[in-house]
Amino acid sequence: MPENETELMLKGYGLTTAEFYYRMPDFTHVLNTFIWQEYDLAPDHPRLFQFVEYWQSEIDGPLHSVRFTHRKMINPGEWRNVTGEFTLH
Repeated sequence: MPENETELMLKGYGLTTAEFYYRMPDFTHVLNTFIWQEYDLAPDHPRLFQFVEYWQSEIDGPLHSVRFTHRKMINPGEWRNVTGEFTLH
């Protein structure tokens, strides 16, 4: 059963966004882009690399390059000590 996004985030997953640059199969001088997003584990990124392997074996457009970013959506809470209070009429 697939897990929901909250369960994944609580297990340490973060949102990975990748931008794939690939060459068109019939026009190899033309670059195109594809955006991919998935919850993944840093620093190994198993889902991203699984998708890259799938692309290389199943899709005709050869990859030129891949750029990606990863962001954890749940971070430790921030706490601030308030030392003063202002009263207005």
